Parts: sequence; structure tokens; C-alpha cells
Amino acid sequence: MLVKTFGSAVYGVEAITITIEVNEMSGADYYIVGLPDSAVKESLQRVESALKTNNYFMPRRKLVVNLSPADIKKTGSAFDLAIAIGTLAASEQLLDPEKLQEYVIMGELNLDGTIRPIKGALPIAITTCREGFKGLILPKQNSREAAIVNNLNVYGAGHINEVIQFFQDEQSLPPVTVNTQDEFFTAQHNFDFDFTDVKGQENIKRALEIAAAGGHNAILVGPPGAGKTMLAKRLPTILPPLSLQEALETTKIHSVAGKLPDNSMLIAKRPFRSPHHTVSDVALVGGGGIPQPGEISLAHNGVLFLDELPEFKRTVLEVMRQPIEERRVTISRAKMVVDFPSNFILIAAMNPCLCGFYNHPTKACSCPPGNVQKYLSKISGPLLDRIDLHVEVTPVSFGELSTQKNGEPSSVIRERVIKARAIQAARYEDHPGIYCNAQMSSKQLKQICTINTVGQHLLKTAMEKLNLSARAYDRILKVSRTIADLSVSDEIMPEHLAEAIQYRSLDREGWGK
Repeated sequence: MLVKTFGSAVYGVEAITITIEVNEMSGADYYIVGLPDSAVKESLQRVESALKTNNYFMPRRKLVVNLSPADIKKTGSAFDLAIAIGTLAASEQLLDPEKLQEYVIMGELNLDGTIRPIKGALPIAITTCREGFKGLILPKQNSREAAIVNNLNVYGAGHINEVIQFFQDEQSLPPVTVNTQDEFFTAQHNFDFDFTDVKGQENIKRALEIAAAGGHNAILVGPPGAGKTMLAKRLPTILPPLSLQEALETTKIHSVAGKLPDNSMLIAKRPFRSPHHTVSDVALVGGGGIPQPGEISLAHNGVLFLDELPEFKRTVLEVMRQPIEERRVTISRAKMVVDFPSNFILIAAMNPCLCGFYNHPTKACSCPPGNVQKYLSKISGPLLDRIDLHVEVTPVSFGELSTQKNGEPSSVIRERVIKARAIQAARYEDHPGIYCNAQMSSKQLKQICTINTVGQHLLKTAMEKLNLSARAYDRILKVSRTIADLSVSDEIMPEHLAEAIQYRSLDREGWGK
């Protein structure tokens, strides 16, 4: 008897429906075809054990399982449950196999029939709904994640017997329901960190506020223990809340990578990713034999924090240059091309030199002459060119540390950032794909960032006196436009330019010599 069930395969952040054909015929062996990898081929052993453990039998005749379309490589163990149900129907152990046409079935089986969680439940649910299936059956641990898709019945099962019982009586397994909006908006304002915990460092807080308001990349340069990491971890608390569309995009990426906790739903807060400096090119950017998202995609709509930037391998840093500009990464393979989004704010931190005490107010630098510039040269000019804010961090004095006065809370700073982003959203309404000042092109820069005669004279003087490089010019204008937005000013005033100029310290010729 020939029976069809349906599963789904994830490629990039999208899913493709797979037809699983199971046929019992004369012969004496089991076959699985349709370009399966080793994990899919091994599924027949798991299916056989799961069925026999629960008092069902495997057919004693030839069994052929075809995964269609056959020219797409099938990977992973998530097809186990669909193959098992198809086998039961083909051997006439399951009543009414016509019901199988209405559902997509996904899940990995243990040998005793329990169902293990899978990756990519959200993109699978979106595709299932779009193609008009009645429902989706998948592991209980993934059910809340999939249930955020409207107009789709999602059923979470913990054991194969629950699925078999469901096809005999659909009332036996209730659909999972979640209140997406209530849970999403409640979780958006719960943070473990807050800027009110930070003593002193008002100039650094201001720089991070500008970075958040304009979507600017920033680098923090300072001695050990000055608070660079502490400040960077608090940046997501002042970024605008995720919209539902952004949350959906972010959740899809984490779902495909298998980074969502069990029984989780939408990601409500902007991600903060902090890979170690020993990370490889593929782990950072994405890729592999079966393309998977890297750290820059997991940081999509959030913050990527690279601590000890010069310690990263140069090749790792250089592969980031194109994704930073294009805000997506394209991974090409012989038979497929996969796009992963990577729209993030880059925050980097580094010591000013090997010993860490160059420009320290109280400790002397012990590095030999020329070593400070040599240490900085580990970061290439093109990468530094993509970082708008260079912020020098100095240690906090004892007086500031011991004060009982709390700093400004993140919620207050966040309100200012949201207002500045609203101004930018209106400004770029007719420019699709651009949402903040950091993304504006050179052509738009000339139209939007106009400065008066006083401002032009100030900028010219700064460029000459501080020996700023040519690449600093555009960055200063973009940052000054963001500072003007925070001040709710239509024009870029000289004071906005003056503040932006101080954030280009690494561009000054002779810095570190």
C-alpha cells in the first residue's frame, strides 16, 4: 500500500515542504531514497525500535521510503516521526490514512518512542500555514514557538502513541494556543542590566546613546577594568523595542540554529552576542557543509560585541566587512545559495596597547616605542572605516565609585532614543531598506547633512588641527546628524559637530605614536 505523509526541510531561514512516500511491496529489505544524509538513513532503525517497543510491527516485506523532491538533500533526524506514521499506514496498522494528507509531521524519535525537539520549528510552521495544511504536529518542546503563527492548528506531542491516537481521534490532542501579544510586550521591558548600575562614565553613556539612536558602530578603547564590557552589555536596554516583524525575523534565525530554549516563544528582546576571540570564520559569519547562521546573523536586530578586538584573527575580522555594509551574508554552495540577514550594531572593545595602560591617568605604559601603533594596526583600515564612534574609556575614580547616587536609568535614555529613531523613520520613509542615519548613502549624506558656514569652518579647522584622515569626514557628518536628532534639531549646529569630532580619536594621525 502506498501512503504519503508530509514533513519539512529548512534551508537558510526558509522551509520547503517534503513529501514522504512510503510503499510496501514484495521483497525483503528496507530502503530510504531521495538524497538522504546519514542521519536520515539511520531513521529506519529508530523507527523500527520505536514501533516494536510500543507493540506495533515493521512490515515483513520490502519497504521503500522516498523523500520528494529527490534532488534536494535531506539532513537531520526530524523526519523520523513522519516516516514512522507513514510506515504504520502503509502496513495498514493505522486507520484512515487519508487524514495524513492534512498535516505536516515533524519530530525525532528515541528508541522507546518519545519525541525529541527539532530545529527550525517557526519557519516550518510559516510554510505549513502558507501552503494550506490543516495543522502541524511536532514535539511538545517546539509547540509554543510554532503556535505564534496565526490560522494554523499546532499540536505538541511527547510520544509516538499520542500521534497515533490523534489520527484515530483528533480530540485526543488539543491544539496549543499562546497569547502572542501579551507575552511579547510583557517580556520586552524585563532586563537583567540597567545603566543606573554604572557609576560615572557619563561621556561613555552618551556615546552609546548616540550609537543606539543612529544605529552607529562603536569601538571602546581603554585600560583593563575601566568598564568597557559592563557598558556594552547594557546597550540593548536602551535600543528601541523590537517590532513584531523584527521579533519574527530574529526568532526564525535562532530557531534554525537551534538556539531557542525549550517551550520558548518569540524572542522579545534584542539579542546580544559576544563571541570569544578564538572564534573561526565560519562560526562568526556562518556557513558549513549544511549552511548555518553565524554569530553575526544571531545578532540580527541586536548587538554584536567583540571584546579584545585586536586578539581576533585578522581573517575573521576581514570577512565581516561586506556583511556590515550589506546587512546580510550570502553563503554559496555548489547546489544552493543561502542568505542570512545580519543587521546589527557592532560594539568593539580593546586595550590601547599590549600592557593596557597607554594614556592611563595614573599608571605608566610599559610598551616599547612603536608597539602602541603596532597593536592598533592589527585592526585594518577598511574595518575601522566602518566604525563611526571611537570612544576613549578612562577608569572611574574612587569618588565616583563610592557615591550613593544612582545614574540615569536605561528607561529614560531609551525614550530619547525612541524619539530620535522616530525622526529618522519619517526622514527615510521614501528610502526602502534605510531606517537610521548609519545606513545613509554618500548621495543622501550631501542632501541630509548640510551644515552652515560656521559649521564648515569648524569642521575644516578640526580636520587640519587634529590631522583627521579623509575617511573621518563622512562619519562625523552622520554622527552629528544623530546628535541633532537627539536634540530634536532640524539643522546640524556647530555644537553637534563639535561633539561628533571628539569621537574620531583613532583617526587622528599620530595616535599612539
